[in-house]
Amino acid sequence: MSSHSHTDAFEPPRVAREVSDGIFAYVQPDGSWWINNTGFLVGSRGVVSVDACATERRTRAYRDAIAAVTDQPVRTLVNTHHHGDHTFGNYLFPGATIVGHDNIRGPLRAWGMPRDAPIWTPVDWGHVELDPPFLTFADSVTVWVDDLRCELSHVGTPAHTTNDSWLWVPERRVLFSGDVLFNGGTPFLLQGSIAGALETMDRLAALGAETIVPGHGPVCGPEVIDTVRGYLRFVTDAAHRGHEAGLTPLQLARDLDLGEYAALLDSERIVGNLHRAYFELDGGARGGLIDLQAAIADMLAFNGGRPLTCHA
Repeated sequence: MSSHSHTDAFEPPRVAREVSDGIFAYVQPDGSWWINNTGFLVGSRGVVSVDACATERRTRAYRDAIAAVTDQPVRTLVNTHHHGDHTFGNYLFPGATIVGHDNIRGPLRAWGMPRDAPIWTPVDWGHVELDPPFLTFADSVTVWVDDLRCELSHVGTPAHTTNDSWLWVPERRVLFSGDVLFNGGTPFLLQGSIAGALETMDRLAALGAETIVPGHGPVCGPEVIDTVRGYLRFVTDAAHRGHEAGLTPLQLARDLDLGEYAALLDSERIVGNLHRAYFELDGGARGGLIDLQAAIADMLAFNGGRPLTCHA
């Protein structure tokens, strides 16, 4: 059973943290289910935002945090992947060009409108309109903030999802990683790839980032890459043992000592990650479709049959 206890209530932060001149991180505690990070870069003629938020209330609070820094409009909105915590608030930036990877539109529409029960505890989503990126790219695209070069790149393989991208600002050594990196939370690979995520850690390390804004959790340094890599190797090793022993992902998860990873938020994700690892051990393609209903049902069973805790 998941053992981490969440605080009962969360409020959106009111301010953004400047991590480099004109570059801001908007970190939403505690970074658990549907509570993501965003950020923005301020230029002389407009703002580039990295992702939106899950709910109307949270996205409006994020817009207020931008307005507290600058009166410039958000002209470009980057989506690091299709998940709703990063995209449901897109429509609240009506004047922005929304940019994402070529593979983002289909999965975003397939997920559809937000929902909670019976998977998550009730969420006040507010008004939501699906607004997918309408400028897409295959490998990478350069976004300029005045003369500051920002490289928006697909990670090159399924990892957290099939359409992950990061925004890298080489002159400042600042990285907005999207959900290929979680800081303090359990990584989640159900719609991506364990093997692909491990390769992604090597690509991330090669960038030489000094400041990282992860998809969830506090701003950090490159040490988070080793932490996530260690967790992915832990899942891989456990899956090999469990698969050979004939255990189901749920049976394995219940017997598994998470060790140093037990304190990570949302530990029930181990079950979904094991489903993905088993799929790959059986020859499934990276990012290939798996039985999501079965995997989620096992996560709920691991959580004592209760909905997963969400404070979005």
